Amino acid sequence: MVLVYTESENGKFKKTAFEAVSYAKGIADKLGTQVTAVAINSNDVSSLGKYGTSKVLQVSNEQLNNFNAAAYADVVSQAAKKENAQVVIISSSANEKYMAPLLAVNLEAGYVGNVISLPESTEPFQVKSTVFSNKAFAVTQLNTPVKLIGLSKNAYGLYENETAVTTEAFSPQLSQDDFNTKVISVDKSTDKVTIADADIVVSGGRGLKGPENWGMIEELAEVLGAATACSKPVSDMGWRPHSEHVGQTGKPVASNLYIAIGISGAIQHLAGVNASKVKVVINNDPEAPFFKAADYGIVGDAFEVVPQLTEKLKAFKAQNA
Repeated sequence: MVLVYTESENGKFKKTAFEAVSYAKGIADKLGTQVTAVAINSNDVSSLGKYGTSKVLQVSNEQLNNFNAAAYADVVSQAAKKENAQVVIISSSANEKYMAPLLAVNLEAGYVGNVISLPESTEPFQVKSTVFSNKAFAVTQLNTPVKLIGLSKNAYGLYENETAVTTEAFSPQLSQDDFNTKVISVDKSTDKVTIADADIVVSGGRGLKGPENWGMIEELAEVLGAATACSKPVSDMGWRPHSEHVGQTGKPVASNLYIAIGISGAIQHLAGVNASKVKVVINNDPEAPFFKAADYGIVGDAFEVVPQLTEKLKAFKAQNA
C-alpha cells in the first residue's frame, strides 16, 4: 500500500497535496496496490478521490492546528504502520522537509527528497531526484522495507483519476514529547498569493532603483495572479520584506513561470530559482548572468518594458474573458 500525507492550511488542501496524491497513484499502479491518504484537520477530504485516493485517514485534533514537525511525523508514521505502507509520499515543502528526517527515523525508512519522476524501477526501487541546487540529477536505490519519498513541487503535475473514496476517523496516540516545541503565534506578511504556492512569481531586483517603484511589479503580479518576490540585496536594504527574498539563502522557487526584473542573476539567486520551469529575464544589461539561465530574455529598460507588458496582458485577458 502507498500512503500519502496531504498538506493543508486552514482546512484547505494545498495544490502540493493533490500533486502528491497524483504521484502516489502513479506508484500504486506500478506496484499493483492502492493509495491511502492521511489528512490532518482538513475539509472536503472526498476531493482527494479525484486524484486517485481510495481511502482517507482523517485526523481531527486541535493540538495539530499549527504545524509541528515532531507531532506531524508521529501522526504520519502511525498511519503508515496501521496501513502497513510500503511507500510513503510527502511533498518537498518547507514544513515537510522539517518533518522528513523525523518520519524516516520513526519508520526506519530510506528517504529521498526533491524527487521529480516516478520510480525508474520498483525492483530494485530506484528514484530520480535533483541534487546540487538543481544542477544535476541522482538516481538513488532504496533498500529499506519502507521507502519515504519527498516529491519536488511542480515536478509531476496533477492527474485526475476519479476513485471511489472511503473516509475513516483516525486518532493517533500523541505524547507530550511531540509538543516540546509550540507555536505561540503566526503572523502572515500578506494575504495574497504566497511564493511557496504560486505557479507564477514576479521578482524584482536592485534595477528597480527603490521601493517606490514596486507598484509596477505588484500590478504585473496582480494581472498574472502571481506572487511577488525579490533578490537578497533588495530585502537587505529594506525595500521589501525578507519573506519575499528568494534564492539559495532565501526561499526556493519551483514555479511554472518565474519573471526576473532588474535582477543580475548572482549564483546564489540562480540556485534558488533553477527549479522553475520557464524563466523570463528583463534587464538593461545584455551581459547580466541571468540571461545565460533564461528561457526568454528582454534587453531593455524595466520602466518601459514592464508597463507595456502589463497593458498587453490586460488587453489579452479582456479579449479572452
